[in-house]
Amino acid sequence: MVRAMIHRPDCSGRHAARFALMLAPLMIAAPALAGTPPPQLLLPPDRAIPAPVVKIPQPTPTMSVSPVPEISAVPLIQPSPMIQPTGPVPVEEPVMAWTLPDAQALLRMIMVMDQEGLIPADYEPDALLSAIQAGAGPALDAQASRSFDWLAEDLRDGRTPMKARLQWFAVDPDSDAAPTAMLLTRALATHDIGGVLARLDPTYPDYAALRQALALTAPEDEKARAAIRINMDRWRWLPRDLGDIYLLANVPEFQLRLMRGDRMVRSYRTVVGKPGRTATPQLAEKVQAVVFNPTWTVPQSIIEHENLGEKLLADPAKARRQGYKVTEHDDGSVTIVQQPGNNNSLGRMKIDMPNPHAIYLHDTPSKALFAAPVRAYSHGCIRTENAVQLGMTMAMLGANMQVDQAVALADGGKYSRVPMTRTFPVYITYFTQGRGLDGQVTGFADIYGRDAPVLASFAGARELHTTQRSSDQEVIVASDPL
Repeated sequence: MVRAMIHRPDCSGRHAARFALMLAPLMIAAPALAGTPPPQLLLPPDRAIPAPVVKIPQPTPTMSVSPVPEISAVPLIQPSPMIQPTGPVPVEEPVMAWTLPDAQALLRMIMVMDQEGLIPADYEPDALLSAIQAGAGPALDAQASRSFDWLAEDLRDGRTPMKARLQWFAVDPDSDAAPTAMLLTRALATHDIGGVLARLDPTYPDYAALRQALALTAPEDEKARAAIRINMDRWRWLPRDLGDIYLLANVPEFQLRLMRGDRMVRSYRTVVGKPGRTATPQLAEKVQAVVFNPTWTVPQSIIEHENLGEKLLADPAKARRQGYKVTEHDDGSVTIVQQPGNNNSLGRMKIDMPNPHAIYLHDTPSKALFAAPVRAYSHGCIRTENAVQLGMTMAMLGANMQVDQAVALADGGKYSRVPMTRTFPVYITYFTQGRGLDGQVTGFADIYGRDAPVLASFAGARELHTTQRSSDQEVIVASDPL
């Protein structure tokens, strides 16, 4: 049932100005991000974030991986262009001429792929060794090219087949930026097989942290190693470089991070979708606009299920109290739009990131849920703590808005849509192993059961890659923010 709720605004007056001023160094530096070092951000002591470690230190016996918590409730061949086939189409894999030293370098790389969370046997090292022993020629060219192509594909795009990536709609552009044919050409021309393959690793610091954790996990602890391995692979499902400034939400962690490169500027607690049809999908979208004091059009499913139109038309005073504008049309249908205000179901801020799933980040009048340890209550969208502060930050960064302008719009109480003149990526991810806010590798509960199919794919034989770039599961439209 739709209820009116009253909350205390999370950002107004001098509090909003103080927060906006705190982020001013980031805003000022934003136009000249390329090639400049990160600014020193002035965070209050209780929210200061330790800088992530980019280079992997030597293993130490004190590092450990926390267990996953329990939860109640898953000649050069040109590459093909991205197509929309009726079914999965195998990718084209180039075959080129190999020298014996290059093939030997490839074999050495394959044999250490366990360090990257991959399985050396997938890349046919025995067959490659036999081809090397037989000498240079067509057989070596075919085998070495196949082993290289498969390894490059898995390092760049991930080993997990698309059918095992449940509700994964974040399209990875890396195969367009670095097609396999280009990688093979470069590796053979430079005779730097290892270097070309190593440069495919994700740049986000969590990948390096997981790799270190894998190295420190005993070989006999197969369950822990498998959990780390599949989450290393999930990083390969995303763009290798996530961007200069971006938002990264990890659904099982119930956290959203505002990032600049590999540095976290600020974190926000989130409420994500309930398991089942309301589970939050994984996306890679763009912030197109920030809406302060949004309206909310009540979905027809709610209007019809709760007979809301008839109730509100019969009680105009109640409709006004709850902020609803009710319109009855000639055909008998009813449109209900909740007006801006503290009772609005979207709260006082919405980040507009158009996508077929109707998923977005927004404020909420139900602030108490942010204190819950498990925060999977929404119908798909991501409710964000301190959302008005986040919206002002995006307006400052993406629309060159001054601090006082952002504060005025946030506190003005009127609907205001601020288009971005510079868009920012938003990644909605699903990692069950990774660094927590304290920088330590830990486990997060698999609230949607999305680990099982990935684990099963790693336990089985490697599958050939296809041109499919995202899940072919049903697109479920999130229509109810309550």
